Amino acid sequence: VQLQASGGGLVQAGGSLRLSCAASGRTKRLYSMGWFRQTPGKEREFVSAISWSGGTTLYSDSVKGRFTITRDNSRDNSNNMMYLQMNSLKPEDMAVYYCAADIVHPHVPVQIALEYAYWGQGTLVTVSS
Repeated sequence: VQLQASGGGLVQAGGSLRLSCAASGRTKRLYSMGWFRQTPGKEREFVSAISWSGGTTLYSDSVKGRFTITRDNSRDNSNNMMYLQMNSLKPEDMAVYYCAADIVHPHVPVQIALEYAYWGQGTLVTVSS
């Protein structure tokens, strides 16, 4: 399984970005998916997660109400997509964002990084004040 994150960039505070995560390969094994972010010198931080069906989502308190996670499993069996719509961005949202996929929990979004089996390479989000 390979995960490819994209969509990062430079945006002014208050602006919006949409991150995408393309999962390819043996995606039938993938259950919950999530987004994490990391800044230099800090641990990777949970942002949001979504169950396999997309029916259950989870957000960190810092992004709740501003970010929306969705996923599209309707593509062919070897490609799934996950998205993170980020609105009202703040300078403290600036980080490298990583997408991740879990192979154990189908119905419950997972917010613990160690539970995820696959990770994308990260995409940088820069928010100017």
